[in-house]
Amino acid sequence: MNANVQTQAGHSVPANERKRTPLHAMHARLGAKFCPFAGYEMPLHYPNGVLKEHLLTRSAAGLFDVSHMGQIALVPRSGDVDDAARALETLVPVDILGLKPGRQRYALFTSETGGVLDDLMVARLPDRLALVVNAATKDADEAHLRARLPDAIEVRPVDRALIAVQGPGAEAALAGLAPDAAAMRFMDAHEINVAGERCLVSRSGYTGEDGFEISLPNVRAESVAEALIAADVEPVGLGARDSLRLEAGLCLYGSDMDEDVTPIEASLGWAISPSRRPGGAREGGFPGADRILLELAEGAPRRRVGLLAEGRVPVRASAELFSANVGSELVGRVTSGGFGPSLNAPVAMGYVSTALSEAGQQLFADVRGRRLPVTVAKLPFVPAGFKRS
Repeated sequence: MNANVQTQAGHSVPANERKRTPLHAMHARLGAKFCPFAGYEMPLHYPNGVLKEHLLTRSAAGLFDVSHMGQIALVPRSGDVDDAARALETLVPVDILGLKPGRQRYALFTSETGGVLDDLMVARLPDRLALVVNAATKDADEAHLRARLPDAIEVRPVDRALIAVQGPGAEAALAGLAPDAAAMRFMDAHEINVAGERCLVSRSGYTGEDGFEISLPNVRAESVAEALIAADVEPVGLGARDSLRLEAGLCLYGSDMDEDVTPIEASLGWAISPSRRPGGAREGGFPGADRILLELAEGAPRRRVGLLAEGRVPVRASAELFSANVGSELVGRVTSGGFGPSLNAPVAMGYVSTALSEAGQQLFADVRGRRLPVTVAKLPFVPAGFKRS
């Protein structure tokens, strides 16, 4: 596993200007090696190393500090959360009005030209919508919301820590501190007590495993994290977080998608809710709808796909992809790549011409001047372990 984690835009900040999360001192005590990420100094890995942290998350439970992510509350001045849902639907191709209280949904901010400005999670609570956005884009996302939403919707940045517990042992570990967590299912989002502190907990994550994300006051972050570690949850850094999400086929914003990529090209058509599609109750009405809905119906010229390389040499981001025919024309580019510890083999994702995007298609990747054979593969590489019932 390559420990050079792919970074989001905005990571090249001088060391003395990097932000630190509320758990930074704990990371240092635990022997973390730090790296810059989205303007923060974040743990890359701990003494066990990336490979062991990755495999431990797949087999037991890992603890991730994701406090660098942006948390934003949309509070309707009327007190009716439907007002906030209607307003947010003008910015995302997702059914927010139909989101039930205590549930969460994946969403995308789209541009007027159909590109992706950011991806985010939206939870509906009794008095607000709670958003989690990417670290590198959180300031831009807040500005986007303030500029595009009516004054009737208050946009509140939330200064709280965010801890993720991921893996098949996550439920047992968290239930020791928060018994109510055990009854939650995938994409539930509830305010429950965790070690005596009222927290917003969602059953979700970025690894493809079962798990939870816990939003809690900064001053309680370290005590809750240490209690989870005492319950046999191992700390995990950004290196394994990147390899885990790659095996799970999950996009990293700024690498696998950006403003120049549409949701359909990114193979995220499933995220466009039926109610926002042609013939739906609230068809369109979001930025870039004409292009996105046309591509949804007729297809896009390129698609994000999984790629399996032969041999042991990883195919990294930016590697060019070529067709396997005699002409060997340029047909795409890798956007994420590395070694998949769960598969014990290299894995990658990238964009290729739609005509060459079917699983089993043979291509070649240019790796330091050598053409290495790769095969288009279905995503995810590792089956998801979510608790859906």
